[in-house]
Amino acid sequence: IQGPQKVKYGNDSIVTAKNIIIATGSVPFVPKGIEVDGKTVITSDHALKLETVPDWIAIVGSGYIGLEFSDVYTALGSEVTFIEALDQLMPGFDPEIGKLAQRVLINPRNIDYYTGVFATKITPAKDGKPVTIELTDAKTKEVKDILEVDAALIATGRAPFTNGLGLENVNVVTQRGFVPVDERMRVIDADGKLVPNLYCIGDANGKMMLAHAASAQGISVVEQVTGRDHVLNHLSIPAACFTHPEISMVGLTEPQAREKAEKEGFEISVAKTSFKANTKALAENEGDGLAKLIYRPDNGEILGVHIFGLHAADLIHEASNAIALETRIQDIKFAVHAHPTLSEVLDELFKSAKVSF
Repeated sequence: IQGPQKVKYGNDSIVTAKNIIIATGSVPFVPKGIEVDGKTVITSDHALKLETVPDWIAIVGSGYIGLEFSDVYTALGSEVTFIEALDQLMPGFDPEIGKLAQRVLINPRNIDYYTGVFATKITPAKDGKPVTIELTDAKTKEVKDILEVDAALIATGRAPFTNGLGLENVNVVTQRGFVPVDERMRVIDADGKLVPNLYCIGDANGKMMLAHAASAQGISVVEQVTGRDHVLNHLSIPAACFTHPEISMVGLTEPQAREKAEKEGFEISVAKTSFKANTKALAENEGDGLAKLIYRPDNGEILGVHIFGLHAADLIHEASNAIALETRIQDIKFAVHAHPTLSEVLDELFKSAKVSF
């Protein structure tokens, strides 16, 4: 970026445009002390291109990426060890869903785990020696153990790919690498002012690091530059984890909703339904699963929905659309669902909620 409405590319080619959208995305984040060789110490970029299946693989981080790859590697016959810096596995999920997912996705499989530890040093396998991982206690900072494994997957999230964009030419300072934007994805400069005609979407702005969130932000920007205002409600964007069975969510987790309720002075309620009561899930021999609704009983506002079970990633959209359209529980509970289908899990969920009027 050379200046307002001006971009340089290649050696010295310059193009001007009425509007500019930054959409440079992200790269896998690798913490200090970890040496990646792309073969025995890998990121998610390398993980699908391995030529052999490792007998024993350590996965650093138990978020979406780590969990999905643990599902893949155990299915292929690997033994998996999770290394998680926080005190519990799957820290990004609603705690109740995380607990059930651990019981189904981790405990019965060939997976063990360390929590509350950092992988402070990882050295790739070389000259017949295995991958070595130094584990440090997250609280005491003392070395706790040295692991020797066949491979290590670094699944510690992603970092914005924004270096070298020339943002200093328009007085923009990134925050931990992310480009600051307002609710309309307009770029904000170091003085808190909007940079005219400059937008940033997707992982580079860090609002919600999901591919479909980036697409939705892009659509929002195009609406604006063509004269129609559009503000995206990020709380209505669903997320999914493609394990067997799947995990999906939209809106707030229960702890987040309780925090918001306390701050703003309202009550919240929780409703739950089990996949064990769903005829289609039982016919598929997939009765493990739970759907959870977090809502306001005073006005029927949906604050969050979390699903763990067969086709959870497909089922979540009814809830995300309801949040986007500000549909209240008292209206959606009268919607009709085909029987026998998995969608009845959500039908039962909305019907079981108790709203004041």
